[in-house]
Amino acid sequence: MSDSIMILMITVSTFLGALGLAALIWGIRTGQFDDQSKFIDGSRYDNEEDLRDAVMMDEKKKEQEKKNKEKGYRPPD
Repeated sequence: MSDSIMILMITVSTFLGALGLAALIWGIRTGQFDDQSKFIDGSRYDNEEDLRDAVMMDEKKKEQEKKNKEKGYRPPD
């Protein structure tokens, strides 16, 4: 290989590595990887029955919110 191709390959790979590192740092600083409830919910709903119950409760909550919205009820902030 010629030297110019090697220099180009090193330059491009260094640039892409720096770009990836910058994206990772940006994601960490803006909280893209923060999930407050992931570990809590993971331990709370650790079997299939509890997970099914949680999904059913979530669906009921959404239905109730939809009914409240149709009636014009707005919960206090």
